[in-house]
Amino acid sequence: MKPRIRSPGFLLQDAHSTRSIVGSQRRHATSCSSSSSSAQSPTASPVSRRWLRLTFITITAAGVGAYIKWTQDAKAGSTTLNPVRFTSYELVSREPVSSTGSLFTIKPPKSGGSNLGIYEEAWNTGIWSVMFKQPQLQIGRDYTPLPPTSDTEGDECLRFFIRKDPFGEVSRYLHSLKIGSRIEVRGPRVECEIPSETDTVIFVAGGTGIVPALQAGHILLRRTTQLNKPKIHILWANRQRQDCLGGRNESTDTAPEVRLSWFSRVFGSPKPASSHAPTEVGGSVASSLIVREIEALKAQYPEQVTVQYFVDEESSFIGKKSILDCTRTAMSSSHGKGNRNLILVSGPEGFISYMAGPKLWAQGMELQGPLQGIIKELEFHDWAVWKL
Repeated sequence: MKPRIRSPGFLLQDAHSTRSIVGSQRRHATSCSSSSSSAQSPTASPVSRRWLRLTFITITAAGVGAYIKWTQDAKAGSTTLNPVRFTSYELVSREPVSSTGSLFTIKPPKSGGSNLGIYEEAWNTGIWSVMFKQPQLQIGRDYTPLPPTSDTEGDECLRFFIRKDPFGEVSRYLHSLKIGSRIEVRGPRVECEIPSETDTVIFVAGGTGIVPALQAGHILLRRTTQLNKPKIHILWANRQRQDCLGGRNESTDTAPEVRLSWFSRVFGSPKPASSHAPTEVGGSVASSLIVREIEALKAQYPEQVTVQYFVDEESSFIGKKSILDCTRTAMSSSHGKGNRNLILVSGPEGFISYMAGPKLWAQGMELQGPLQGIIKELEFHDWAVWKL
């Protein structure tokens, strides 16, 4: 919307027009009226001019005042999260998850309305994100908030797992901030709706793509009732064990395939096989924050969540067999029949491209693009596929 400072300009033109019309009328009246009217004309014109001048000054002052208020409101921004303007949040904490990633917690301003209703609407719809702004470069990037936990229910804070990318301007900026710093965010933006009839989700996640997977689990499983118990199967690939420290594969139905990683296949830099063994939960080494989030979700919804961990440095990789085993398990149960089933893919661009084909940009919009990759080769007919 354009500033309303232009209003006085339009009114100024109207005032000039009115003054011109009045002047011509008075000149015509003077020539056609009696001498007594002509004698009053010099007295009437200054009065009209003063009135018009006063009107103009009043309108201009009102317009300037409205413009100042508009610019102040625009500069101050919104006090609640919204998809149009950026809202100033405060960085509350930053906890390391691994040597390359951290858990960020931000909170909204104390004044203004509550954000809980905004969050709830997004959670009821599907997987969503907010945009973080890098103010120096005036660029932004979308990040997906982690779902609330039992300790954060009813809290307006948002939590994010953000990896520090050496080439990422926004992630490097966020990791450079001090606690208490202001962060401009805008949203929510729903990236993928999860229909209410969805019964089973297979989530193929790479790296920080685990966050949308946790979102999908939170959205899907909170629909659990006595008669409806939806399930989610998460396949999570990481470059290093430290990213999923403490993660344990409980089921042998989807055993990791020992082969080259997606990174090695895409970029042609194979890693040698490693003797590292998966770290057992409950061992001497503490689990990472994200693994604890996963375990909490599994504890809250027993037998509805399964997770498989794949680590490049251990030469375990998400392949066709891993995905196929998940779909067969789902379809063999009553949950996989007659309902809508989803395969969601999230992670780095190379990971998504290898699994399901690249997304495309057209007319300023990001589109799904055709289904390709190893999921295409599996030729699923009863599953909808979505790239995040």
